[in-house]
Amino acid sequence: MSATYGAEKQIAIAAVRRACVLTASVFNKLVKQETLTKDDKSPVTVGDYSAQAVINTILGRTFPQDPIVGEEDAADLRGDAGTVLRERIVELANETLTAPLVDGEKEEWGLGPSQTQTADELLDAIDRGNYEGSRTGRFWTLDPIDGTKGFLRGEQYAVCLALVVDARVELGVMGCPNLPVSAADPTGPRGCIFVAVRGQGAFQLPLDDPLSATGTRLTIPASTPETLNFLESVEKAHAKLSFNERVAQILGVRRPPTRMDSQAKYCSLARGDGGVYLRMPTGVGYKEKIWDHASGSVLVEEAGGMISDGRGQPLDFGLGRTLGENYGVVGAGKDVHEKVIAAVLRARSEEEAEKL
Repeated sequence: MSATYGAEKQIAIAAVRRACVLTASVFNKLVKQETLTKDDKSPVTVGDYSAQAVINTILGRTFPQDPIVGEEDAADLRGDAGTVLRERIVELANETLTAPLVDGEKEEWGLGPSQTQTADELLDAIDRGNYEGSRTGRFWTLDPIDGTKGFLRGEQYAVCLALVVDARVELGVMGCPNLPVSAADPTGPRGCIFVAVRGQGAFQLPLDDPLSATGTRLTIPASTPETLNFLESVEKAHAKLSFNERVAQILGVRRPPTRMDSQAKYCSLARGDGGVYLRMPTGVGYKEKIWDHASGSVLVEEAGGMISDGRGQPLDFGLGRTLGENYGVVGAGKDVHEKVIAAVLRARSEEEAEKL
């Protein structure tokens, strides 16, 4: 196997695994054990900041010249008002960074019992995620907890990390702590890491031992109207589900959609659990964030699929922190992608005709 991005791959897998351990701990300590109001997102806030601190600390130690496009910044943690939250984040991040090394990890990555960080060091690590993106050069993009409502429900969420080089995603790693190892056994073992390096294929690894496991190579199978179904967001605010229903009708899809939060949908598509990832805009003005699609896009492409916007144009990861004007995101196997785009365009033209 080519050694291209070999070090980046191993370090990203190690960082995502540790962040998955942290987020699972946050869920067990803060979500299960504490009484939450309906709108209380404090466990997500703790998990987001802590996971970003851990991953950015590791990247800062291993690739200090690489900037990071992250979701969070530490401004709200630095003043007196952020003291309680800051102390919780520092405790969790250090607990994760100083856990004993496992096979494949190295102390020089910033890991192990001697690697305790100060509060200022961890806040600075979080703020390394403030990069605005670029069309040239290398940068990482990170979503420490993608699928926050799924996380709070104990359902699907993902820790997502990708390396972008000259506006093209070259490496993607996603940790899915709650995703069944096999869709055929939904009540069986859970916890997977998905990894793809461009030109080297897509693989599923066990979450508890991703650095030494061989992994299972992923290939999107061919689809028929009988086997095809859509992978959609749970939250109606995230995708126009009525539009998806019309696209499914046009394609003759007979199976009901599979709905789950986060980029776990990309992982499910890559291993053949569903045939189409469809996320169409719910309104005007929202721009998709690059960290919501970078790692998933390379995973699907390396599994033999295609990713585009709703017009069939490639996603552009060189525009900054967003994908620019939002025409939706479509992912599917190569055998059906063109048909899905045609159905999307037809459904859109029908919508426009109804407005006249």
